[in-house]
Amino acid sequence: MDAAISFYREGLGFRTSAKSGDDWAIFHTSGSRLALYSKEKLAEDIGISAAGAGFGGITLAHNVDTRDEVDKFIEHAVCAGATLLKAAQPAEWGGYSGYFADLDGYPWEVAWGEDWEFDEQGILWGGSLGNQHSEQDVHGNTH
Repeated sequence: MDAAISFYREGLGFRTSAKSGDDWAIFHTSGSRLALYSKEKLAEDIGISAAGAGFGGITLAHNVDTRDEVDKFIEHAVCAGATLLKAAQPAEWGGYSGYFADLDGYPWEVAWGEDWEFDEQGILWGGSLGNQHSEQDVHGNTH
């Protein structure tokens, strides 16, 4: 984890409040995009086999403003064809979350945190995520 935190913070310049020794990290980038592409075509593009199944160690996440939105979003996803993996429930970290798998089997977490805030651009801040004015720079210095 230390090497990964260092890579994304120093190597790529992504801001984080994570420190050496932490067992998890959230990195803030200048923006994100979700591109949908067929599994077979993506595998071909990468040069790997699309055969095989199993969890690849990655989940996608959708964070919402209220606890009720977690249930509503998961219900909406299931009605659209997703598979419920874990019903929404109080999470170990103090929030509320659940999981579904999209049509290609990729797991999505839908989560809400009591101390989370979204800024005017819809970027999530607050609680363990820190705030936009107290993130560490690429050298690990808090500002």
